[in-house]
Amino acid sequence: MLRAVARCCGHWPPGAAAADGMLWQTELRPHAAGEFSMAAAQANLAMEDQAQVLASPAATLVGVYDGHGGGAGSSPMSNEQGGMSTEVIRRAFGAAEEEFLQQVRQAWRQRPKMAAVGSCCLLGAISGDTLYVANLGDSRAVLGRRVVGGGVAVAERLTDEHNAASEEVRRELTALNPDDAQIVVHARGAWRVKGIIQVSRTIGDVYLKKQEYSMDPVFHGLWEHLSDDAAVQIVFKNPRTGIANRLVKAALKEATRKREVSFRDLKTIEKGVRRHFHDDISVIVVYLDRHRGRRHTRVVDSSSNCTNAPVDIYSSNSGQSVETLQAHRGSGW
Repeated sequence: MLRAVARCCGHWPPGAAAADGMLWQTELRPHAAGEFSMAAAQANLAMEDQAQVLASPAATLVGVYDGHGGGAGSSPMSNEQGGMSTEVIRRAFGAAEEEFLQQVRQAWRQRPKMAAVGSCCLLGAISGDTLYVANLGDSRAVLGRRVVGGGVAVAERLTDEHNAASEEVRRELTALNPDDAQIVVHARGAWRVKGIIQVSRTIGDVYLKKQEYSMDPVFHGLWEHLSDDAAVQIVFKNPRTGIANRLVKAALKEATRKREVSFRDLKTIEKGVRRHFHDDISVIVVYLDRHRGRRHTRVVDSSSNCTNAPVDIYSSNSGQSVETLQAHRGSGW
């Protein structure tokens, strides 16, 4: 059936390679401690992921926000003043949650679906010689470390994933909710919170946290197509330019292999329908070069060095302005 969908959606001329209008990437760019690459692939009718790199002379901030139920929950986190520390990052996460809760309270009667919008949040910060990593949900940060004196790289996972597929997470949820026998339910082939969603910690998803906003929608989303080591080897063995896009394409090719559809066919499938093959995917690769004595001086005012993935890749590739897209999304619920 999925092959038939791919064929029916095909619009490329015979013998021609179809361009994928659902892919986006940036050129390789500098940050204070090295370089970075970004790429994303859209699957949903509205892009539910957001990715962001803020480069300044003092620090580099990296964010990946894996939204579900809509894109409102994956908007970049609130600014936090006072320098970089673990406490500042904790306050920023708390402020983002409270700010979104206030938005839901104000808009819920006119836009009830806001209560079912949420986002994972993965944040990295490089300040001086310190790398901070904070995670909420089941996005993933992996460090690739070159082995001293050897031509190989090893993968080190830097985050724990908050997903009901983990037995440890299920035990934690049960312990925190002793009066709720349905807090974790095996449904539709997987363990899910309330039988609905697999991720166990998010910004938003107020319908699961506050009884007055409760509802019963169906959502899904995973980062599942590349192992830590496979991703690190791709980065280690290939040129830097376009490296994030190379990772996205590797994930897409693995997704099509699982669905028994060619990568060429996938390129022709429209957004929305494409969600049957893979979720929205956002990737940021950050190279840490400063320890090798390599410094970049091109990073200046942080306000002019904030790189964001587009809110709608398909329309962006079609020539529609980001400003128009934001206006449409703001009034389209």
